[in-house]
Amino acid sequence: MQPLLSEQLYMLLKLGSLISTKTNLMEILTILRDTGRDIVGADRCSIFVYDKETHTLWTKVAHGVEKITVDADFGVIGKAILSKEVQIVVDAYQDFRFNPSIDQQTGYVTRNIVAVPLLNYHGEPIGVFQALNKRDGVFTNIDAELLILIGNYASASLENAILYQKLQTSQIKIINKLTEAAEFKDNETSAHTKRVGLYSELVAHTLGRDEAFCQLLRITAPMHDIGKIGIPDSIIKKPGLLTNEELVVVKTHAMIGYNLLKDPEDEVLTMAANIARDHHEKVAGGGYPADKKGEEISLEGRIVAVTDVFDALTSRRPYKEPWSTERSLEYIEHLRGVQFDPDVVDAFLKNEEKIVEIRVHLED
Repeated sequence: MQPLLSEQLYMLLKLGSLISTKTNLMEILTILRDTGRDIVGADRCSIFVYDKETHTLWTKVAHGVEKITVDADFGVIGKAILSKEVQIVVDAYQDFRFNPSIDQQTGYVTRNIVAVPLLNYHGEPIGVFQALNKRDGVFTNIDAELLILIGNYASASLENAILYQKLQTSQIKIINKLTEAAEFKDNETSAHTKRVGLYSELVAHTLGRDEAFCQLLRITAPMHDIGKIGIPDSIIKKPGLLTNEELVVVKTHAMIGYNLLKDPEDEVLTMAANIARDHHEKVAGGGYPADKKGEEISLEGRIVAVTDVFDALTSRRPYKEPWSTERSLEYIEHLRGVQFDPDVVDAFLKNEEKIVEIRVHLED
C-alpha cells in the first residue's frame, strides 16, 4: 500500500537524522535502500555501483540477492546510466528496455520498475537507485522524485567511498614502495615482508580482531624494518656477526622507523609506526627501544614480534642457514611469556598448517 504523504515526509525527516549518526558506508546505504523501498511502497530496492573501467553495474546493497553484476549497455538500469535520466517501466515484460536475465538468474518476477541515476559532483554517473514491483499500482513521477531525493544522499556516500578507496589504494602503493626501499637496503626479500604480513593477519583473525584490524595489519606489518633505511650500509650489509657497537646502531632502526611513519591522524601510518617501534620489545621486559612490558606494547607490535622472528629463523641469511619449521616453532614456544605474548604464540601455533602453506607458496 502506498504510504500517505505525511508518512513519506516523516520517513524523509527520519532519514536525515539516521544517516547523520553513521560513518560506515554499508550502514548508510542499507538505510537508504530500506527507506527507498518503504517510501515508494516497493517490494525491493537496490543500489548499483557503476564500474567505469569494466562498464558494468553491480549491487552494493540489494533486497533479496547477494551480488549481481550486469553489463551497463543493457536493461533498465543500463538505460538510466547511459541516458542519466530516470527510467519508469509500467510493464516490465512488455518493455524493450527490460532485461529478463536477472529474473531468470534469481527466480524473481519483475512487474514494474523505477530507476534513478546516481551522479557525482561533476554530473558523471556512478550508480543507479532502483525500486521494483510497487505494491499498489505502478511507479509514478512522484515516486521518482522521492527516490531522487534519497538518491542524492546515496550519490554523496558513494562518491566519498570511491574517493576514499582511491586514496587508500595510493597509500598502499606508497607503503609498498617504502617497504621495497628498505628491502633493497637490507639483506631481506619482498617474500619475507609479505609472509610477515600474511602470518600477522592470520594471528589477528585467530585472536578475534575485526576484519578492518586484520587487513590493516597485513598491509602495515611488512613495514616493520623500514627504519633500517637510516642504518649505514657498512653495518646493515655486513656478512658476519656485528660488534656490540654496531648492534647499538642497528637497534636505532626501531625509533627511526617510528619517527618516519608516525602520523596520529592516519590509522594506517599509526599502526605501521607502532609496529616499527614495538616489534623488538619483550613481554617480560628487556627489549628495545623502550624496555616495555606486557600490554604496554601495542598488540600489532606483539603480533609482528612473533611472525618476524619465525620468518627470520626459517629463512636463509648471509650469517646463518635456515632453521626447520619444527625447530623454529619450538623456539617460539620456548620464549612464550618471556619474549613473546602467550596469547599471540598460542594463536600463531594454531595456524601452523596455514603458515607452512604461506611459507611454501612465497618462498625466497
